Amino acid sequence: MAADGGRPREITGRMVLFALLAFFGVVVGVNVVMARFAVSTFGGVETESSYKAGLAFKGELAAAAQQEARHWAVDVGLESSGADRIVLVRATDAAGRPLTGLVADGRLAHPTDSRRDVALDLEPLGGGRYRAEAEAGAGQWDLVIDFSQGGARVFRSKNRVQLP
Repeated sequence: MAADGGRPREITGRMVLFALLAFFGVVVGVNVVMARFAVSTFGGVETESSYKAGLAFKGELAAAAQQEARHWAVDVGLESSGADRIVLVRATDAAGRPLTGLVADGRLAHPTDSRRDVALDLEPLGGGRYRAEAEAGAGQWDLVIDFSQGGARVFRSKNRVQLP
Protein backbone atom coordinates (compact mmCIF):
# COMPACT_ATOMS: atom_id res chain seq x y z
CA MET A 1 0.00 0.00 0.00
CA ALA A 2 1.09 3.55 -0.72
CA ALA A 3 2.63 5.68 2.00
CA ASP A 4 -0.26 8.12 1.77
CA GLY A 5 -2.77 5.48 2.81
CA GLY A 6 -3.85 4.46 -0.70
CA ARG A 7 -5.60 7.69 -1.49
CA PRO A 8 -5.40 8.92 -5.05
CA ARG A 9 -3.03 11.80 -5.54
CA GLU A 10 -4.77 15.15 -5.63
CA ILE A 11 -4.49 17.18 -8.82
CA THR A 12 -3.45 20.69 -7.97
CA GLY A 13 -3.70 23.91 -9.88
CA ARG A 14 0.08 23.91 -10.34
CA MET A 15 0.00 20.51 -12.05
CA VAL A 16 -2.71 21.68 -14.45
CA LEU A 17 -0.76 24.85 -15.21
CA PHE A 18 2.43 22.85 -15.85
CA ALA A 19 0.58 20.42 -18.14
CA LEU A 20 -0.96 23.26 -20.17
CA LEU A 21 2.36 25.10 -20.47
CA ALA A 22 4.13 21.90 -21.52
CA PHE A 23 1.47 21.11 -24.13
CA PHE A 24 1.49 24.56 -25.71
CA GLY A 25 5.30 24.71 -25.47
CA VAL A 26 5.55 21.53 -27.55
CA VAL A 27 3.02 22.88 -30.09
CA VAL A 28 4.88 26.19 -30.44
CA GLY A 29 8.24 24.41 -30.69
CA VAL A 30 7.03 22.10 -33.47
CA ASN A 31 5.52 25.08 -35.34
CA VAL A 32 8.80 27.00 -35.14
CA VAL A 33 10.79 24.02 -36.45
CA MET A 34 8.33 23.36 -39.30
CA ALA A 35 8.23 27.04 -40.29
CA ARG A 36 12.03 27.15 -40.37
CA PHE A 37 12.17 24.08 -42.63
CA ALA A 38 9.48 25.52 -44.90
CA VAL A 39 11.22 28.86 -45.34
CA SER A 40 14.73 27.43 -45.78
CA THR A 41 13.75 24.79 -48.36
CA PHE A 42 11.35 26.80 -50.54
CA GLY A 43 13.01 27.53 -53.87
CA GLY A 44 10.80 30.41 -54.89
CA VAL A 45 8.13 30.93 -57.45
CA GLU A 46 8.36 30.64 -61.23
CA THR A 47 7.63 34.34 -61.78
CA GLU A 48 8.37 37.27 -59.54
CA SER A 49 5.29 39.21 -60.63
CA SER A 50 2.25 37.57 -62.19
CA TYR A 51 1.01 40.97 -63.29
CA LYS A 52 4.18 41.76 -65.25
CA ALA A 53 4.21 38.26 -66.73
CA GLY A 54 0.63 38.76 -67.89
CA LEU A 55 1.52 42.05 -69.57
CA ALA A 56 4.43 40.40 -71.38
CA PHE A 57 2.27 37.50 -72.59
CA LYS A 58 1.17 39.17 -75.86
CA GLY A 59 4.78 39.93 -76.70
CA GLU A 60 5.72 36.31 -76.03
CA LEU A 61 2.91 35.12 -78.32
CA ALA A 62 4.16 37.37 -81.13
CA ALA A 63 7.74 36.18 -80.61
CA ALA A 64 6.59 32.53 -80.69
CA ALA A 65 4.74 33.13 -83.97
CA GLN A 66 7.82 34.76 -85.52
CA GLN A 67 9.99 31.90 -84.26
CA GLU A 68 7.64 29.31 -85.74
CA ALA A 69 7.70 31.09 -89.12
CA ARG A 70 11.51 30.81 -89.27
CA HIS A 71 11.49 26.97 -89.11
CA TRP A 72 14.89 26.96 -87.44
CA ALA A 73 16.14 23.80 -85.76
CA VAL A 74 18.35 23.38 -82.72
CA ASP A 75 20.07 20.06 -82.10
CA VAL A 76 21.56 19.47 -78.67
CA GLY A 77 24.08 16.89 -77.55
CA LEU A 78 24.98 16.19 -73.93
CA GLU A 79 28.10 14.46 -72.67
CA SER A 80 28.62 13.58 -69.02
CA SER A 81 31.58 12.79 -66.85
CA GLY A 82 30.32 12.61 -63.28
CA ALA A 83 28.81 15.98 -62.42
CA ASP A 84 30.70 17.69 -65.28
CA ARG A 85 28.46 18.23 -68.31
CA ILE A 86 29.36 19.26 -71.82
CA VAL A 87 26.57 20.81 -73.87
CA LEU A 88 26.95 20.86 -77.65
CA VAL A 89 24.47 22.92 -79.68
CA ARG A 90 23.97 23.14 -83.44
CA ALA A 91 21.54 25.68 -84.93
CA THR A 92 20.32 25.45 -88.54
CA ASP A 93 17.82 27.32 -90.69
CA ALA A 94 14.86 25.80 -92.56
CA ALA A 95 17.14 24.56 -95.36
CA GLY A 96 19.56 22.92 -92.92
CA ARG A 97 22.26 25.58 -93.31
CA PRO A 98 24.14 26.63 -90.15
CA LEU A 99 22.99 29.85 -88.52
CA THR A 100 25.71 32.45 -88.05
CA GLY A 101 25.87 35.88 -86.48
CA LEU A 102 23.82 34.90 -83.43
CA VAL A 103 24.68 35.25 -79.76
CA ALA A 104 23.71 32.17 -77.74
CA ASP A 105 22.86 32.29 -74.06
CA GLY A 106 21.75 29.24 -72.12
CA ARG A 107 21.04 27.66 -68.78
CA LEU A 108 20.17 24.35 -67.23
CA ALA A 109 17.02 25.21 -65.28
CA HIS A 110 15.95 22.89 -62.49
CA PRO A 111 12.21 22.24 -62.85
CA THR A 112 11.39 22.55 -59.14
CA ASP A 113 14.12 24.65 -57.54
CA SER A 114 15.33 27.80 -59.30
CA ARG A 115 18.22 28.07 -56.82
CA ARG A 116 19.84 25.08 -58.54
CA ASP A 117 19.82 26.67 -62.04
CA VAL A 118 23.16 26.55 -63.83
CA ALA A 119 24.18 29.25 -66.32
CA LEU A 120 25.85 28.05 -69.51
CA ASP A 121 28.63 30.04 -71.13
CA LEU A 122 28.03 28.97 -74.74
CA GLU A 123 31.16 29.52 -76.79
CA PRO A 124 30.70 29.82 -80.56
CA LEU A 125 32.66 27.19 -82.48
CA GLY A 126 31.64 28.43 -85.93
CA GLY A 127 29.23 26.94 -88.41
CA GLY A 128 26.23 27.42 -86.11
CA ARG A 129 27.81 25.29 -83.37
CA TYR A 130 28.24 26.21 -79.70
CA ARG A 131 29.80 24.48 -76.70
CA ALA A 132 29.52 24.94 -72.94
CA GLU A 133 30.76 23.16 -69.83
CA ALA A 134 28.82 23.11 -66.57
CA GLU A 135 28.43 21.26 -63.31
CA ALA A 136 24.93 19.89 -62.80
CA GLY A 137 23.63 17.00 -60.75
CA ALA A 138 21.75 14.01 -62.08
CA GLY A 139 18.04 14.23 -62.75
CA GLN A 140 15.63 16.14 -64.95
CA TRP A 141 16.56 19.61 -66.16
CA ASP A 142 15.19 22.11 -68.66
CA LEU A 143 17.83 23.11 -71.18
CA VAL A 144 16.95 26.66 -72.25
CA ILE A 145 18.93 28.28 -75.06
CA ASP A 146 18.19 31.81 -76.30
CA PHE A 147 19.59 33.08 -79.59
CA SER A 148 19.72 36.83 -80.05
CA GLN A 149 20.71 39.19 -82.79
CA GLY A 150 21.25 42.89 -82.28
CA GLY A 151 20.32 42.55 -78.60
CA ALA A 152 16.85 41.11 -79.32
CA ARG A 153 15.93 37.48 -78.77
CA VAL A 154 15.02 35.84 -82.08
CA PHE A 155 14.77 32.18 -81.03
CA ARG A 156 14.30 30.17 -77.85
CA SER A 157 14.88 26.45 -77.53
CA LYS A 158 13.58 24.74 -74.39
CA ASN A 159 13.94 21.00 -73.90
CA ARG A 160 13.55 18.68 -70.91
CA VAL A 161 16.68 16.56 -70.54
CA GLN A 162 17.57 13.69 -68.23
CA LEU A 163 21.11 13.80 -66.85
CA PRO A 164 22.56 10.52 -65.61
